[in-house]
Amino acid sequence: MTIAAILKHKGNQVSSVTPTATIAEVVQELARRRIGAVLVMDAAEQLLGIVSERDIVASLAANGPVTLEMTAGQLMTRAVKTATPRTTVAEAMTMMTAGRFRHLPVVEGGILLGIISIGDVVKARIMQQEHEVDSLKAYVAGAS
Repeated sequence: MTIAAILKHKGNQVSSVTPTATIAEVVQELARRRIGAVLVMDAAEQLLGIVSERDIVASLAANGPVTLEMTAGQLMTRAVKTATPRTTVAEAMTMMTAGRFRHLPVVEGGILLGIISIGDVVKARIMQQEHEVDSLKAYVAGAS
């Protein structure tokens, strides 16, 4: 199973902010949409970075309430790992686990196609394993 299959089921809606958005505005967007990260995009729709709940909490611990006055451009992770639609679910899970991040933008040819979360990947992996179990049960039942 590939990331393309996840996006086909999930859709390609992405929440993004500009680099000048304050972290207070980012927090409002995260809460309103009930999500864990937003992408930081420029006016040309190019991916500049990502701001996650973890980034905000870490900055609050280090800097206190002034964090809310910072901008997304100041706090974002710039070296964003991305996947392509052809990335397998297993490859995505390995990337996310090894990199200790929970959100993975999907990009092809410089164009943002969507974003997946570790929850999406785990759900897809479980569905894949359930399908394999069902196939094995059918094979065993047919062989009896």
